[in-house]
Amino acid sequence: MSFNSSRRQALKLGAAALAMIPVVAFAAKNEGLRKSMKYVDQTANPQQRCDNCAQWVPGADAKALGGCKIFAGDTEVQPAGWCTAWAKKP
Repeated sequence: MSFNSSRRQALKLGAAALAMIPVVAFAAKNEGLRKSMKYVDQTANPQQRCDNCAQWVPGADAKALGGCKIFAGDTEVQPAGWCTAWAKKP
């Protein structure tokens, strides 16, 4: 019985580890585009923030990191950030 129990536990841990791979692998910053678009993590202008930009891709909640349609593959954009591609939401 203990062999089956430990095997079951090992399979559960293995499945959990595999499930985390996409989360870790896809968290990324597109440094080249950030630099060319003069991205900053915190803007002084509350009227022009990433979270009120037309390019914003929201995260899990209002304070979570999100993405940007301009910064391909970037999943670590701050809601209070700003860049030169900022465009007012319609």
